[in-house]
Amino acid sequence: MGSEWFRRFAPPGGNSASASRATLVCFPHAGGAASAYLPLARALAPGVGILAAQYPGRQDRRSERPVADIGELADSLAAEVSRELRGTYAFFGHSMGALLAYETARRLRDLGVAGPVRLFLSGRGAPTLHPGRHDRMSTDADVLAAVRRLGGTTPAVLDDPELRQMVMPALRADYRAIGAYAWREGEPLDVPFSVYVGDSDPVVSVAQASAWRDFTTAPTSLDVFPGGHFYLDGQLPALARAVAGALTGDLTAVDLPLPRT
Repeated sequence: MGSEWFRRFAPPGGNSASASRATLVCFPHAGGAASAYLPLARALAPGVGILAAQYPGRQDRRSERPVADIGELADSLAAEVSRELRGTYAFFGHSMGALLAYETARRLRDLGVAGPVRLFLSGRGAPTLHPGRHDRMSTDADVLAAVRRLGGTTPAVLDDPELRQMVMPALRADYRAIGAYAWREGEPLDVPFSVYVGDSDPVVSVAQASAWRDFTTAPTSLDVFPGGHFYLDGQLPALARAVAGALTGDLTAVDLPLPRT
């Protein structure tokens, strides 16, 4: 896929596009970039290929203006998916990425195109009509305190003035987008949800995560992993098995190998 919006990670010595039975389109967390999903890509290869979203304002798109609106991002991502992606695919989103996965799937439905066979929604409570208290950040100090609390960014990056200056534009925009997001009422999706959350996540309770079941008419499963908001870092093998297992069920006619982790 020759797209400014997505990065494809090929396994060592191979081409993920040719070997994979399904594609997992991944949406990064606030301040995150496509490379956050490189470990998961390696864990799921070769059965599942990873296509990770690269939002404006980070890594190789650092010179672009970050987009501070969930709806605008979802519009662009849905248009890109509908134009470029073929075959069987699913969405995986963590934290802010879970909102983007959900909103992108809604837009694909509204466009009348074939959407994902499953949504993997990680580290985020179900949408509400008003922003949650953990989403409202008014200053850079608030954003930095939230990032340190959640643990998604290496402390050395936040402590170094030059590195911090590089990451702050994307962080500001992402937290502004999250803080302004409010669910727009509409019909539930008809897509299975797999919901994942850490058992000691400081901002998402198990009850908030389980509320995603109200946003689809299809079955919803909930898995609680040991760990905090970024439980993924310490639970990669278990997470990869859960994702591959769910996709194996979706692709009943396809021999989908389990990840080698």
